[in-house]
Amino acid sequence: MTETYSKSRQQAEAAFGNLQTEFFAKNNAAEELASIAQERDAKTIRLREARLAKEQAGRISATSALLAKRSKSR
Repeated sequence: MTETYSKSRQQAEAAFGNLQTEFFAKNNAAEELASIAQERDAKTIRLREARLAKEQAGRISATSALLAKRSKSR
């Protein structure tokens, strides 16, 4: 059951198909950007937690060294 359309209908169908393709391409691009932003935020949080843990470990070791130095001098 093949239907034949007028030339203007065929052009309209082609234009609509192109428009849909552009729409879906933009939608996919937006989803990709959102995914990249989410990955970046997760990485930032992970790196911040690692930095804070390292800083805390440094403070603890510095405090321990200071206490050891004080106890030796007494």
